[in-house]
Amino acid sequence: MTDVAVIGASMTKFGQRDEWVLELLSQAGEQCLEDAGVTPDELDHLYVSNMASGEFEGQTGVPNALAHDLAAMPAYTQRVDQTSSSGGAGIYAAWQSVASGASEMTMLVGGEKMTHCTTGESTDVIASITHPVEYKQGVTLPSFAGLTARLYLDTFDAPRESLAKVAVKNHENGTRNPHAQFQKEIDVETALDSPMIADPLRLYDFCPITDGSAALMFCPADVADQYADEYAVISGIGGATDTHVVHERADPTTMGGVVESGKQAYEMAGLGPDDIDVAELHDMFTILEFLQMEGLDFAPKGEAWKEMDEGTTEIDGELPINTSGGLKSKGHPLGASGVAQGYEIYKQVVGETGDRQVDADAGLACNVGGFGNCVTTAILEGRR
Repeated sequence: MTDVAVIGASMTKFGQRDEWVLELLSQAGEQCLEDAGVTPDELDHLYVSNMASGEFEGQTGVPNALAHDLAAMPAYTQRVDQTSSSGGAGIYAAWQSVASGASEMTMLVGGEKMTHCTTGESTDVIASITHPVEYKQGVTLPSFAGLTARLYLDTFDAPRESLAKVAVKNHENGTRNPHAQFQKEIDVETALDSPMIADPLRLYDFCPITDGSAALMFCPADVADQYADEYAVISGIGGATDTHVVHERADPTTMGGVVESGKQAYEMAGLGPDDIDVAELHDMFTILEFLQMEGLDFAPKGEAWKEMDEGTTEIDGELPINTSGGLKSKGHPLGASGVAQGYEIYKQVVGETGDRQVDADAGLACNVGGFGNCVTTAILEGRR
C-alpha cells in the first residue's frame, strides 16, 4: 500500500455566501491547485464531498460539472455523501484512491450551500439523517443532543457551565481564523443566558447554518517533495458506523463509531492519544466535543468536562482542540466541514496557521455523521 501525502489545501470564507455550491467548489478547487502547484490536467481523480446539493439547491451532477469548470477532464469524478461526515468520508476515499495505486494525483473538494433556506427547511433536510421512524415522530439531531447532554451532566455530575466553556473557547479560537463564520468572543454568562433550544442546550451550544467549501490535494508520499518542501502524511485513518437508532445504544454517551474509527487510525499510525498534538473534533453541538474526547481516549469516561475546566483543550493547553474555531464558530457547511477539519490539521502540522499556530507534529481530525451514525478519523503528521 502506498503512503499518501497531502501537498496542498484551501478553504473559502465560511458564512452566508451569495455564490451557489458549484461556484463555491470551484473557488476552493482553484485555490487548492494553486497552493499545491498542480495543474488541472495532472488530476487523475476528483472527489466532491457534498451531502445535499439536490435537496438544498436542486443541483445534482456537481462532480462532473466541477471537472469541467476546473478544466480537469478527463479526470474520474465521484460525489461522496456520508451525511454530515461527507468531508471525512471524502478524505478516506481520496486516501484510498492514492494508497491503492489507482491515482497519482487526487483532489478532494467539499462544499455546501445552505443559508438561502429557512432554518426550518435546513433542519428538515438535516433531520432526514435520522431513522425513518424517528423522523416521522419529529425527532431531530438537536433533540438527540439535548437528551444526551442531560444524561451526561446528570450521570457524571458535570456542571452546566462546562458546556458553555466549550462554546467560549471555540469562539475565541474563531477570532484567530479569517475563514470562520463567527469572529467574536463570548463569555460563559452570554452562553448560559441565550435562548433554550433543546434542554439543557441553548443557542450558543449549536453550530450555525453555513455556506462554504474547502479542498485538499493528495499524492504518493514518495513524490511529495517534488511539489512541496513541507507537507503532511496521512499516517492513520479509520471509519466506522454505529446503530442508526440512537436509543438502541447501550450507552448513548459513548459514540461507538468514534471509538472504533479512532482505534483504527491509532493502530495504523502506530500512535496513541498522547502522541496527538492538536485535534479538530466535530462540535456540531458542544456535548459532542466531550463525547469525542472520551471516545478517542483524550479523557477518561465522564471526565472530558474536567479537562475543559483545567484548560487542557485551550489553544495554549496540553491538547488544543478546535484551533480553527470548530464547527461552533467556523461554521458547518455539511459537505465541507470534514475537509475543513483536514485543512486545519494540515496547516497546523506544516506550520502555516499564523497566530493560532500551536507546536504540532501530529494532528487528528474526527468527522461525525448524524449523531454518531458514521464517523471518519484521520491522523496527519507533518514533514518539514
